[in-house]
Order: sequence, then structure tokens, then C-alpha cells
Amino acid sequence: MINAALVGIDFGKVDFEASLAELDLLSRSAGADPVVAVTGRRGSPDAAMFVGSGKAQEIKDAIALHRVDLVIFNHALSPAQQRNLERFLERRVVDRTSLILDIFAQRAKSHEGKLQVELAQLQYLATRLVRAWSHLERQKGGIGLRGPGETQLETDRRLLGERVKSLKVRLDKLRRQHATQRRARKRSDTFSISLVGYTNAGKSTLFNALTKAQAYAADQLFATLDTTSRRVYLGEVGQVVLSDTVGFIRELPHQLVAAFRATLEETVHADLLLHVVDASSAVRQEQIDQVNTVLTEIGADGIPQILVWNKIDAAPELLADGPRIERDESGNVTRVFVSARDGIGLDLLRAAIAETIARPATALQSSGQSPNHLPAESGVGFHTAGNL
Repeated sequence: MINAALVGIDFGKVDFEASLAELDLLSRSAGADPVVAVTGRRGSPDAAMFVGSGKAQEIKDAIALHRVDLVIFNHALSPAQQRNLERFLERRVVDRTSLILDIFAQRAKSHEGKLQVELAQLQYLATRLVRAWSHLERQKGGIGLRGPGETQLETDRRLLGERVKSLKVRLDKLRRQHATQRRARKRSDTFSISLVGYTNAGKSTLFNALTKAQAYAADQLFATLDTTSRRVYLGEVGQVVLSDTVGFIRELPHQLVAAFRATLEETVHADLLLHVVDASSAVRQEQIDQVNTVLTEIGADGIPQILVWNKIDAAPELLADGPRIERDESGNVTRVFVSARDGIGLDLLRAAIAETIARPATALQSSGQSPNHLPAESGVGFHTAGNL
């Protein structure tokens, strides 16, 4: 395992402690061992090295003291900042985006997932190709070096561009196949439900509990990358298709939002979203907001949604009231409190889903308020533009 130093700078915009704890989990999920954390406060990033010269020296001292091999920043770094930091620290430096991409590369299992990860990585690498040829800058004036260096860089860019184009073509083909499958489900009037939520909220555990499937579930970030779908029988309303999807996270790299569009389209075309929330998290409302932001980006903000507050077994203040269903003023289900791991409240959740499916579309469209008009931690009721 690689010893890593974590670097987090507080700009006063997010819950800093929660963000740093998340970086620690991300680092461990990638296979690193965070042995030291260096933090600081700034009004804005430094153009050259993201941190000031004094903080950079503090990081360098910590590297020497703790024998660190890798420095992980809890922020997105520009190519120039990353290059300057690596020169100064004499260690490999990765930013938050690169770290998440690395985890995705480790976890992708399906053919489609691997294609999506490779596309995202290549798009990220395209802005950083020059780093591979930084050694030429230390040999300025070297006869015969400048031309080949530039030629090789141009060759790398051309080959990378061709690979990106090829990946996009293959992913477009897979997207069309998914569209054909969805049309077949629509023709058979099969109701489609997607599990969405912040990473490690317990979506896969809930999916397994509801479907008796054996999807991979673990207490780690991004345990699930590939969409898995199963049919579930819900009594009077018959069979539905339930899909488990990739988890969302704060500052999800734009490359991943674009590259995983084919996978996320399962969410876009669902009839109902079960938004799974880690009820034990101290920043659960912020996580809810992050998920809703990504849902808006991918065009899924108009789909009816039920909040599933999971892990109540780890939240004593919620467990005391037991599993339950909460409704809005119109009687529509807004929140269901469960523990997927312990099987608490799953019957209530099934009943809530069945009730929602049976409810006329006009009632869904006229019920509830949009997320922006709900009080804090009230959860998201049914959106006004439901497509049931």
C-alpha cells in the first residue's frame, strides 16, 4: 500500500471536515494509506502551485517526515499547478478528479463500464500530455531534442484523439442498444425504477434486499459502477424493473458525467427514482443537494422521486421512531425510513412504491413542491413534471 499525504485547503464554501473525511475514504478506496493530512485556509487558490510557498514547504517537510510516496489534493488542479507541485515536492501529485478516475478504473467490470472509464481518463489526460515531455525542458538547446519532442507530442495527441473518437462511436452503439431495450420495456408497460444517491449511501445493499440479487455491496466509495437491473414483483401492481446505478459525489468530474451518460440514461428514462440517503451522515442534506444537482445536469430532475432514508440503525435519533412513511400535505409519499442491512422497513418501502405506481399520473403531477421550495431536510417530494 502506498503512503499518501492528503492536502485540503478550506475556502469556506463547503463543510471542510466532511470533505476531508471523504477524501480519506476515497484515498483508501483507491488503495492508498493516508498517513498525514496537511490543511490550511485561503481566500483563493495560488495560480502557480494552488497553495502558497509556505504551505508547499510544509507539505514537503511532512513528506520527508512520514516517508510519503504520493500527494493527494482534495481539489481539481490545473496542469500547470500539478506540474509545478511535482517539481517542488519531488513526488507524484494527483488531484481529486484523477483520484476518482483511478477508483472508477479499478471498479469497472462490464465492457461498457470499462469503455466509459477509458474515455473519461483519456479526456482528462488530453490536457496533461505535456507533462510526459517535461524532461525536454531541462535540456534546452540540446541538438536534435526539440523537434522530436514536439513531433512525439503531436503524435500522442493524434493517437489519443483517434482513440477518443473510437470510444465515442462504440459507446453510441451501446446507447442505441439500451434505447431499444427501454422501448421494449415501454411496449410491455413495465414500470422502471432507478436507485440513485450519494456514493456509499447503501444503494446496492437496498437493491440486494429488494431483489434477492447478489450485486457487489461494500462499505466503500463507488462500490457500484455498472448498472444492474432486476425484475421485482410488487403484488397488485405486478412486476417492475429496478436498476442500481453509480453513486454520485461532491464535485463529480465533468469527464465522468459525460462519459457515463449511457449508464446514467437508465436514470433519465426511469418512471420513478428512489433517492437513497445515508441517514447517519452529518452532511446528509448537502449530499441530497449534490445528487439533485447531478440529476438536473443529466436531465432527470423532472422524474418523480421518493427519498429513502437508509441506515436508520446507525442513527439513534431516527431509529427511536422506527421505520415509517412520511407524506406531504396531499398525502403523497415523500420519505421512507429503513435499514437495508437489517431489513427494517422494507415492507413499508415496497408498499410505498406500489402506492406510488397505482396513483394516477395527474395526482403525481399536481402533488408536492419542487426541491427548491421544500424546507431543509424535508426531502424531495414528487417533482411537478413527472413522466408516469
